[in-house]
Amino acid sequence: MPKATATSKLTGKFNFIYTARDYKNRKIKGEILAENITSAQIELRKLGYLNIKLKIMREPSFIVKFFARNKVKPRDITIFTRQIATMQTAGIPLVQGLKIVIESCDKHSVAKLINRLKSEVESGGSFSECLRLHPQEFDELYCNLVSAGESSGNLDVMLQRIANYREKTESLKRKLRKAMYYPITVLAVAGIVTAILLVKVVPTFKSMFEGFGAKLPAFTQFVLSLSDGIRNNGVRVIVTGMVLFWFFGRLYKNQPTFKNIVQRLLLKIPIFGALFEKAAVARFARTLSTTFAAGVPLPDALLLVAKSSGNIKFQNGILQIRDNIIVGKKISASMQTTKLFPHMVVQMVAIGEETGALDSMLQKVASIYEEEVDLAVDGLSSLLEPFIMVLLGVIVGGLVIAMYLPIFKLGSVI
Repeated sequence: MPKATATSKLTGKFNFIYTARDYKNRKIKGEILAENITSAQIELRKLGYLNIKLKIMREPSFIVKFFARNKVKPRDITIFTRQIATMQTAGIPLVQGLKIVIESCDKHSVAKLINRLKSEVESGGSFSECLRLHPQEFDELYCNLVSAGESSGNLDVMLQRIANYREKTESLKRKLRKAMYYPITVLAVAGIVTAILLVKVVPTFKSMFEGFGAKLPAFTQFVLSLSDGIRNNGVRVIVTGMVLFWFFGRLYKNQPTFKNIVQRLLLKIPIFGALFEKAAVARFARTLSTTFAAGVPLPDALLLVAKSSGNIKFQNGILQIRDNIIVGKKISASMQTTKLFPHMVVQMVAIGEETGALDSMLQKVASIYEEEVDLAVDGLSSLLEPFIMVLLGVIVGGLVIAMYLPIFKLGSVI
């Protein structure tokens, strides 16, 4: 069977692209997540679609992903959720609300997606069923929460919760990106500056040194050799680096064992590992609080939480908690056996279980750890600034010293 997309690997299902006709004989295009073609056809017929044609969606190539600039981003979905939640709270019918969002949307890909949702809802499908036809934009957690809101008759409240949840989780992701991007960006600039010095500046000194007729210091000879190596093999090094980056990226994406090893190693990196662990705990608490408050049964909620954990180690731990819950153990005791969660978190969850306020206690845990991540990122930035400045000084200063050592040596001889 052709390769499924990344989304389908988490669920054991495949993404299909479909074309069909609705009851007004209008042409409908979209995507659906299903176990096989037969299941996809059954789901589409439930929406009243006819003349259904299906084909499996292949994983987009790296080049297509790289040059995709107008695709629907998670931030777009969060804004859409907040908009439609506000209109539902105001009593505006769903179809009319979708139409208003389309008219106010300035991004073509988002407007196109919402217009498809509007057509599918008008064809008689429930909002959650229509969302499931677009698994690339609306994951299983999102669709299940909307379905729970529809079943309880509190879709407006549920959409507000989803919007709050997505805003909190995206804020957490931005903080983690901030912690990673700053040192990476500065080090990349340092590498570019060093390469420019080695390619453009150092060769001018080399021609001057050749006239000395004396043996150069070892450090200077090393820098000159490094400059020659970069000028002669720079293109090969860059191409090899890009190929290795692509290869390990594909390996990380397609090989669970390799991905597991990398994510476990990330948690062991000094300073950064503790930051990733706090972020994982915050994500666990926020997601479980949202799903549990929505009325999703705890085993089902934990399954959704595991899929959105973002780390293999925590995903396996949460699945272990779920197995213990099914056989009758308390969630706090199950969390303690995994040794993934701090003692304070376990105790707060235990209090929430005893008082019947597990969702609100989990919200407090999420808020505490989100604040800790925020403080850790700010502290990390302050800690890295002097270190990076020293590193840049050592690199640039080292090159300058290497170039002037022969001159100093010549002056001492004279």
